[in-house]
Amino acid sequence: MASLSSPDPSSSAATACFHCGLPVPQASRYAVPVDGVMRRLCCPGCEAVVRAIVAAGLESYYRHRSALPASPRDSLPEFLRELELYDAPKVQQGFVRAAGEHVREASLILEGIRCAACVWLNEQQLARLPGVLGVSVNYATQRARIRWDETRVRLSEILRAIAAIGYTAHPYDPSRHEAILRQERRRALWELFVAGFGMMQVMMLALPSYLAGEGEMPRDVETLLRWAALLLTVPVVGFSSTPFFRGAWNDLRARRLGMDVPVALGIGLAFAASVWATLTGEGEAYFDSITMFVFFLLGGRYLEWNARQRAADASEALARLRPAMAWKLSAYPHSGEETRVAVAELAPGDYVRVRPGEAVPADGVVAEGTTAVDEALLTGESRPVAKRPGDGVVGASLNVESPVVVRVERVGEETVLAGILRLLDRAAAEKPPIAAAADRVAAWFVAALLMVAAGVFLYWSSVEPERALWITVAVLVVTCPCALSLATPAALGAATSRLARKGLLVTRGHALETLAKATHVVFDKTGTLTDGHLTLEEVLPLGALPVEACLALAAGLEQGAEHPIGRALREAVRARGWTPSSGALPVRVPGAGMEAVIDGRRLRIGTPAFVAELVGQALPSSLSTFLEGHDTGVVLGAEDGYLAAFAFRDALRPDAAAAVAHLQAAGCQILLLSGDRPAAVRRVAERLGIERFVAGASPEEKLAWIERLQREGAVVAMVGDGVNDAPVLARAQVSVAVGEAAQAARASADMVLASGRLLDLADGFALARRATRVIYQNFTWAIAYNLGALPLAVAGFVTPWMAGLGMAGSSLLVVMNALRLARHGSEIGHRIVLPELGLKGLAHASMPKPSISNPDS
Repeated sequence: MASLSSPDPSSSAATACFHCGLPVPQASRYAVPVDGVMRRLCCPGCEAVVRAIVAAGLESYYRHRSALPASPRDSLPEFLRELELYDAPKVQQGFVRAAGEHVREASLILEGIRCAACVWLNEQQLARLPGVLGVSVNYATQRARIRWDETRVRLSEILRAIAAIGYTAHPYDPSRHEAILRQERRRALWELFVAGFGMMQVMMLALPSYLAGEGEMPRDVETLLRWAALLLTVPVVGFSSTPFFRGAWNDLRARRLGMDVPVALGIGLAFAASVWATLTGEGEAYFDSITMFVFFLLGGRYLEWNARQRAADASEALARLRPAMAWKLSAYPHSGEETRVAVAELAPGDYVRVRPGEAVPADGVVAEGTTAVDEALLTGESRPVAKRPGDGVVGASLNVESPVVVRVERVGEETVLAGILRLLDRAAAEKPPIAAAADRVAAWFVAALLMVAAGVFLYWSSVEPERALWITVAVLVVTCPCALSLATPAALGAATSRLARKGLLVTRGHALETLAKATHVVFDKTGTLTDGHLTLEEVLPLGALPVEACLALAAGLEQGAEHPIGRALREAVRARGWTPSSGALPVRVPGAGMEAVIDGRRLRIGTPAFVAELVGQALPSSLSTFLEGHDTGVVLGAEDGYLAAFAFRDALRPDAAAAVAHLQAAGCQILLLSGDRPAAVRRVAERLGIERFVAGASPEEKLAWIERLQREGAVVAMVGDGVNDAPVLARAQVSVAVGEAAQAARASADMVLASGRLLDLADGFALARRATRVIYQNFTWAIAYNLGALPLAVAGFVTPWMAGLGMAGSSLLVVMNALRLARHGSEIGHRIVLPELGLKGLAHASMPKPSISNPDS
């Protein structure tokens, strides 16, 4: 082991690499300045590591080590060695998912996020890394979602970049996150306690000087009290004020003026001036004011932190649902031997036993047993849902009745729960326009505030020098735009959290703001206004094939289809114990049906017009009569003729009429767009009181309708559930995917109605409008407060402790006003009373006759 006692390059140790100790080649030009001395290095790898250590402010590693390591591997500091472990595929398996051929996505926890400036700094730092494709940090949950190209950058390099600016990142783990939150809360309480204790003691010491008259207090007593106050103020400034100084330093390193800058500047100037007055015995010392406004600021920040955690409780509660362990069946069904394994070790195809009271470890299908599961936190449905063999179960739902065996189908980042969390993270990370505008205003406001403070100091220095510093400190603190920056995120966070508890998930940042402005609500029919659980009601054979053969062909054509009709056909075949026909992979024609070649025959199933193109004949009168007599129907045909027709029964959602009535009462225009037959669409429209509807619309025609409404100035909210709805959902200003919507629909939507209850959508519409009002109330207060406080502070009527109280009170008022949105209950209440006729009676109530129209009419 070579000694490091002679760091000078001219010494014998100069020929050894400063980092790893290996000989430095004569031609090596690698060197990095460390502690003001240029250190020679043997290779670009050592150079990169040393630069990372220096950039992270960890040069003390080299000062404190006593010898060079025995191998290059040992030369890495412990924190860098641990980060390299995250590059191993097995380690990444639990928290990294593939988002493309070489694109990876991970959810990480960031320790040390204290304000919006921390979020901005981390996002900017990572965005500069080559290979990082996207990064978004959720201020409320402190989670970062990062996408990167693994061929250009490694995960460990991303973690090092975060460490370089003073933050710590690690894979998201709910239990560890809770531990971090407890640690942060404990530290915040200690900071608050030290500031509060110091404030009370310093105020006691300052009281005699306030009560004593001019010249009544002896000079030596006054000096003693000042020194005692100084000693008590040091912990307040050195410990309790560190969040403000740390935040300001990070802002300045990133060349950004954040909200901590004026606060830290005010505290630092006030303390420095008070120390100088104590040392010289001249001037005023305001240790009482310093401790008081630090206490008020910390108190306001702590309450804000608690409010932020309450707003994040919905997504955190979902994350905590994931179980850590599972009972895996090693040789099912031949053996019932169970092994306790980590959920992260499960793979598709494994079998697990789930006992009553346990959470389902992953998405799967019930293989054995019957039970009921509680999906309340996932869907908002309070009643347990019955499950039998063949039924799908969602990971993290709670088994409440009997033990069952589940075959695992999706694990890790591919589960429904992981998808919901990604959508919630995306919504929290995307700033709506109103929030982005507030941040821009706040940034310029801080710069303007610093210039005003400089002008105030110069003015009062010439008028009344002994008051100049304290008036400047008051200006810096009292007008800090914290309330302005909190106005929008506090309200949106509270509203989003409440909607998530009701089963309406906000997945885009702009969704609530746009939903509040919606003038037209456009509904799809099947699976949206109806419950989407079609059941086969009747089969009409049209050729020589029996019912069994027709059903088998239809189910074969619909293999893998997510549409309710496809599910109903497959369920009908499975219930009868029959087997679907198999052939070439079916081809889906959006808005029309499915086509495939089975047993050498080209077949189609879908709308009458779609099948008629293949058959080449007009519909028989018996087929037309059959379809007109049912709500929903499809036709099966081949090139040699029509084979069968299938009729389905699809009940309206129980709350569909009430939801439509509430939306209409709120002033929304309701439009029903459906690809179904006119007779079926007319019946639904009449029963729900919808005056305008379009039947037989293809996806292109639906899109044309949305664009037509938008050209007329409408703000359109689209509600749908199917693959065919994805383009329309993407085109509308705000969109909602209902219930068990297709993946494409969920990806295109701005909100997901996981509960499936349309009244929750109506409630969300009312809450969005109320949230908008709260945001404008917050803005009005924040602007009025700053406009009123600034002249008073400039005129010298506001002392530093009053400034701290005013700033903390202003921010707290904004947060508490926003938290009113998080209260439980319904926004729509009982303002609309439906007729006592029920849904059937409502269908026959006196209403204008619906009109059938198309995009060209």
